Amino acid sequence: MDVDMKKTPITVAYGDGIGPEIMNATLAILDAAGAALEIETIDIGEKIYLKGISSGISGQSWESLRRTKIFLKAPITTPQGGGFKSLNVTIRKTLGLYANIRPCVAYHPFVATKHPLMDVVIVRENEEDLYAGIEHQQTDQVTQCLKLISIPGCEKIIRYAFEYAKQHIRKKVTCFSKDNIMKITDGLFHKIFSEIAKDYLEIENEHWIVDIGAAKLADKPEDFDVIVMPNLYGDILSDVAAQIAGSVGLAGSANIGNNGAMFEAIHGSAPRRAGQNLANPSGLLMGAIQMLVHIGQLEVAERIHNAWLKTIEAGIHTYDIFSETHSRQKVGTKEFSIAVIRNLGQSPETLTKVNYSSHGQIMNLSARPSVIPNRKRELIGVDIFICANSVSSDHLASQLKSIKINALTLTVITNRGVKVWPEGIPETFCSDHWRCRFKATLPIAQLAVIELLNHINQIPLEIIKTENLYNFDGEAGYSQAQGE
Repeated sequence: MDVDMKKTPITVAYGDGIGPEIMNATLAILDAAGAALEIETIDIGEKIYLKGISSGISGQSWESLRRTKIFLKAPITTPQGGGFKSLNVTIRKTLGLYANIRPCVAYHPFVATKHPLMDVVIVRENEEDLYAGIEHQQTDQVTQCLKLISIPGCEKIIRYAFEYAKQHIRKKVTCFSKDNIMKITDGLFHKIFSEIAKDYLEIENEHWIVDIGAAKLADKPEDFDVIVMPNLYGDILSDVAAQIAGSVGLAGSANIGNNGAMFEAIHGSAPRRAGQNLANPSGLLMGAIQMLVHIGQLEVAERIHNAWLKTIEAGIHTYDIFSETHSRQKVGTKEFSIAVIRNLGQSPETLTKVNYSSHGQIMNLSARPSVIPNRKRELIGVDIFICANSVSSDHLASQLKSIKINALTLTVITNRGVKVWPEGIPETFCSDHWRCRFKATLPIAQLAVIELLNHINQIPLEIIKTENLYNFDGEAGYSQAQGE
């Protein structure tokens, strides 16, 4: 290693709960291994929330993140109750950290697992899907969360997954989606996956519906290699994958964008364990190793990772993975870090030695969304959502079906997505939230929708939301109702 290596500026947050303990342990290992870092420390999380800053991060801290572009973050605590946004989601989206990378590896026979051959990388889209956080209370009975999936968002994360597989010499990329139900949003994700896969013919590709895919992942994870998923599925299944590999406490996480990166453990702040010298620093250390790879300090990353593997192999374990069968010595946070430092320069004998120099800086991949062609968009109808309690679908239809504006006519009424008119059945449970679909046989102008809304308002009925219905190059850009 070059002892005169130029120091890389990074921003560090010690976090809440067990955060300060595991960050101290992690930084001690990085320092002992010769990591060339220039550290700026910021406060985030609970103490910032309690100062009245609902985002959990101050303007000064944002300046540090924008300056260094590298963030090593310990877990934080988000106060319970309304008004507090997830800081992790805020940072990822504000800085454009679109790719979340979570390697989930089994360390058999030294850490208990039912899946000794498991070596899976979850690549999770990080910016959109339900994590757009756009929610509304629409009626007394019904709330809404918007699921947003974009073409550029899909292209960025899927191409990243294939590039990751290519440069890590992985053989297969699997896509999980639920496009048998969400045919437009998840359907777009699956479609773009299939298109991009054609650019990587040397890499096997496959798609699974997320429910059966998750079942197969839990049963035979060794059948998977790299898995790419929309945000929510990736969040849930990356935790599942880490746990079945051995422990959530062993997994690190990288959040990569074109103009910055954040590295962290995947577990929470565990305030009940704070200050007891119990917490396992391994998850944060794995995130820090990903950081070192990202900034080009490959030799240091390799030394630390192999020393950590040697420590795990020696049976020196914190309480969370300690067992009479697999462990030799139960140690605390500080003692574990000391053991890793003692093993620097050594390599595991049974577990597979890592070699980062063969990879290069694969995490610095730039997103390359394609130029999206303009499609012919034609307005052909509108879904009007109405709040009405103690009313039947037939009565509501009788109030609406006589309205005809520029050939816009009532075609269907649904309740929570299920068709209830025409030809509904009494067994269907109905809330106070009704979708009334008006369509025309030919394209219409926006004015027709406005006139329709005015007529409905005069009935009077309470309109709570509208969604225009468009055709794109003659194809419907909206879903059919269940039963329609």
